[in-house]
Order: sequence, then structure tokens, then C-alpha cells
Amino acid sequence: MARSGRECSIALVKRLLGLVVGGLGLGALLRRRRSAPVDSPADDLRERLAAARTAEPPAAPVPPPAEAEPAAAPPVEAVAPAADEAPEVSEPADRRAEVHQRARRAIDELRER
Repeated sequence: MARSGRECSIALVKRLLGLVVGGLGLGALLRRRRSAPVDSPADDLRERLAAARTAEPPAAPVPPPAEAEPAAAPPVEAVAPAADEAPEVSEPADRRAEVHQRARRAIDELRER
């Protein structure tokens, strides 16, 4: 049945719906503002780094007793660098060139397979 002489019910429902949605939104906003801020991982890391900087350095290792047998020296082959490894290079341009050479060798090896 149509209510021709009275106020339209659709406008009343729209107003009530607007009030309910607005109230829920306001409640959510207030709840969010009240909650404590969450620490970010970056802040946690900064705190740990600051604590590590202020901490005392570890104590020097205790030498073994004089009565103990000296450890056997590793074989020379294990200590010496491999023949294809270049000695340590100090200049950035030289290091870059060495890295490129090793990369080219690695790519060539992969292409041969």
C-alpha cells in the first residue's frame, strides 16, 4: 500500500542507516586512537644495535694450558689459495676487473656444459 498523504518511509530508513554507519565509523576511529602504537621492526633493530654498541667487548679467549699438545699444522695445500684465485687486490678498479674476469670464466664454464 502506498502512503500518499504521509512522509515517505524510505527517507526515514536512509537517515537511520546513516546514523548507524556513522556511529560504527566513529567507534572504530576512537578505538584505533586509543590503542597503543605498535613498535616497528626498524625501531627494535635500532634499540638492539644501540645496546650492542654500549655493551662491553667479549673477554679475550683463555689460552690452553702449556701441558697440552700443540695442534697439528694444516697441510700446505689447505692453506694456500687455489691457482685460479687471484691475490687480494686493493684498488677498486682492479677489484672490479677481477670480479668481471671471474664472472666471465663462470659463464664460459656454464656454457660448455
